[in-house]
Amino acid sequence: MFALDDRTRFYLCQRPVSMRYGIRGLTNLVLSFPGFSPMSGYAFVFFSGDRRQVKILRWDGDGFLLYQKRLAKGRFREIVYRGSDGCLCVSYEEIYFLMKGVSPVTMKAEDRFRCSP
Repeated sequence: MFALDDRTRFYLCQRPVSMRYGIRGLTNLVLSFPGFSPMSGYAFVFFSGDRRQVKILRWDGDGFLLYQKRLAKGRFREIVYRGSDGCLCVSYEEIYFLMKGVSPVTMKAEDRFRCSP
């Protein structure tokens, strides 16, 4: 229900988004992409302009879920797809590495704040 896993299809918004947007603003943004529906069950990934924050919007059948992560240190790596400014499909592995701060190219962890719970 609340989980994002490898069965979830992820779509990455190519342009930066204001993190002031909530569920309504992000659903309207998804509707602006031709062929996409926010109620499809897909997870839509949005980054702030400085790449320190991410929001993930997903419909779970009877309501929207909005995940948010803000880094204390460092930035999210940019996944570059040339020739598109819309919404592109990315794999669960790419999202997982991105959230953990690991570059899949070098398999090296980026410098981020770490604190044990």
